[in-house]
Amino acid sequence: MKNTHSNPVKLWLLTGCAASALLAACASAPPEDPALIQAREAVAKLEADPLAQQQAGKPLQDARDALAQAEGAAKDKKKEETDHFAYIAKRKADLGEAMTDETRARQRIAQAQEQRNAVIIGNREREAQTARDQAAAAQAQAEMAQAQAKSADAQAAAAQKELADMQAQQTTRGIILTLGSNYLFDTNSDVLKPGAQDGINRVAGFLSEHQTVKVRIEGHTDSTGSDAYNQELSERRARSVARSLEDKGVDSSRIDAEGRGKDLPVATNATAEGRQQNRRVEIIFSDLKGQFGHSTM
Repeated sequence: MKNTHSNPVKLWLLTGCAASALLAACASAPPEDPALIQAREAVAKLEADPLAQQQAGKPLQDARDALAQAEGAAKDKKKEETDHFAYIAKRKADLGEAMTDETRARQRIAQAQEQRNAVIIGNREREAQTARDQAAAAQAQAEMAQAQAKSADAQAAAAQKELADMQAQQTTRGIILTLGSNYLFDTNSDVLKPGAQDGINRVAGFLSEHQTVKVRIEGHTDSTGSDAYNQELSERRARSVARSLEDKGVDSSRIDAEGRGKDLPVATNATAEGRQQNRRVEIIFSDLKGQFGHSTM
């Protein structure tokens, strides 16, 4: 029998090769889908709430089922299915959390009412009044908690409706409002046309109403002209829209403007119609927390 300890150099080389292979495998592993990570966190948070098992059993089970489908799709590297089921899992988990919060708020209101009734029966007015004040405060706090639980969903729904009315579209990059450059600018110009102000006013009004939302403004061109010219023109057009929003009272810290040149066409550049579609400015909206990369508010 050979003694492996008799050749330490060979053993070191074998160990080093194995470690290198392991590192290479880890480095090539694709990053996990952000939507799937968010869905896992939302489902785990709901599962950790004891009250959810009693009051939100159906949404919790639906969230688990959708998450399982998302995990399966992720294993099969089906990104579209993964994002779809992850989105359903998160929405179901959010619904379960809202139901649980509402139940908890009702319980607090009931407890507060019981306290109030108990002190009314009391013999001494001073003690009864003190107890009534405490019960009223507890009830107000419970009602506030209930209102806050519903407020976030209501605000998000209202914001999404406003954006839908402006023809904004939900994408994997977030909610995007596309403005054709022929509507905004003359050919080869970065000066906004007078007719563009209506659309700019609507965006500014939305941002004024929803102060936590930020925007990323991207200028795009067709493939006509040099790369350098297209890049510079797209940057000037994006900055022109940004300046117009700032002039209407939107703080510059909420606006990021950049040019993307011809790199992200939405149609073929082989036809005049396709090139016209590619000459555009896109306004990407963050969620209500100022975070980009979400398909909903």
